Amino acid sequence: MGMSKIFIIIGIVFIIFGLIGTLVGKLPGDILIKKGNTTFYFPIVTSIIVSVLLSLIFFILGRFR
Repeated sequence: MGMSKIFIIIGIVFIIFGLIGTLVGKLPGDILIKKGNTTFYFPIVTSIIVSVLLSLIFFILGRFR
């Protein structure tokens, strides 16, 4: 599998994650702090889920090489 196909697959995966993220919104465990005019949002649970899913995708792609 060439690098171009891998980049296309990764792009499609990011598009799917983006669509799911806009539909789901904030997951439980994500940190949201609002004080006055300042808002701090740290999506820690979302980051962990994306990391695990990307690790699985790269593991599966690596097995087919």
